Amino acid sequence: MNETLQNKIIIRAINLTKDYQTESQTVRAVNNVNLEVKSGEFITFVGRSGSGKTTLLNLISGLDYPTEGQILFDGDNLDKLNQKEIISIRRKKIGIIFQSFSLLPLLSAYENVELPLRISGIKSTTRKKMTNKAIETVGLSHRSRHRPYELSGGEQQRIAIARAIVNEPNLILADEPTGELDSVNAEKIFSSFKKMVKDKGITILATTHDRTLLNLSDRVIEISDGKLV
Repeated sequence: MNETLQNKIIIRAINLTKDYQTESQTVRAVNNVNLEVKSGEFITFVGRSGSGKTTLLNLISGLDYPTEGQILFDGDNLDKLNQKEIISIRRKKIGIIFQSFSLLPLLSAYENVELPLRISGIKSTTRKKMTNKAIETVGLSHRSRHRPYELSGGEQQRIAIARAIVNEPNLILADEPTGELDSVNAEKIFSSFKKMVKDKGITILATTHDRTLLNLSDRVIEISDGKLV
């Protein structure tokens, strides 16, 4: 990865705040966060449940909108874009690993991983090569024809990871990505993540309590009550 790309700011959060209204009170999930992330950084966010980690990732991805402040992604102010434009950015530039996996139950593991490429209009031969490579990265080539309900929780999580990395996005957002993985698979997969950061300049933001992931990270940032500590 060249030095110019490495020093490029890919994410900038400016006075970022997110409030949720309940029947009795306003809950501030993210509280005046300012953050700069360089292209090719591997950052993990740590904090107790309810500290705002997942909400912050959702704001960065454009899945949620801030109450106040701005998110700039690769120079674009997400607040100024319409929903179609944000979806296009997510489709081409962002891979997301959800806690709940979000695999489609009627599709095989292979088809779940292939789907983002199919939606993006990638040609069949290229699509096949990229899909097989991603599934091989997570060590599940032998399970690629199985549907999600035929896979263990750890295998489903690995397929969700393969789907997030299949199109080699600029940014990967991973919410507790090692929750269902044993230590051997966690270390193997995130060593592959580290290699992608180094070789391709992919930026990774993850929430985790996993010591393996913390040790691989360039920066570990604690979140408490919606604030960066």
